[in-house]
Amino acid sequence: MKKVIGLGGIFLKCQHLEETRAWYSQHLGIHLESWGAQFFFKEDPNPEACSNLSFFKSDTGYFAPSESAFMINFRVDDLDALVAALLEAGVPLVGEPVSAEFGKFAWVMDPEGNKIELWEQPA
Repeated sequence: MKKVIGLGGIFLKCQHLEETRAWYSQHLGIHLESWGAQFFFKEDPNPEACSNLSFFKSDTGYFAPSESAFMINFRVDDLDALVAALLEAGVPLVGEPVSAEFGKFAWVMDPEGNKIELWEQPA
């Protein structure tokens, strides 16, 4: 059967390309090549490791304060440590971190005004 087998990537248009790339590298620890970054799951110690695709109504407030039509969710290994590092670097959170059934969550805005959701999956 012809079907989609996973998330292939997220692509962002940027008005300030180099500054945005530097922000993702500095604050989220993403190693960037000239073309972008890759994330591999095959060696993840969590057998439930996954990426998700979700859909929201156009009037959702979940992406606020961003006006973008999308939100990026990044899996992280230690949300508490990353939140502490972000705050120390002067990157404000959007709201308060949350622990829920599906893991821990925190949110920030990138320099282009896109809301970023940081997610630590439960073990």
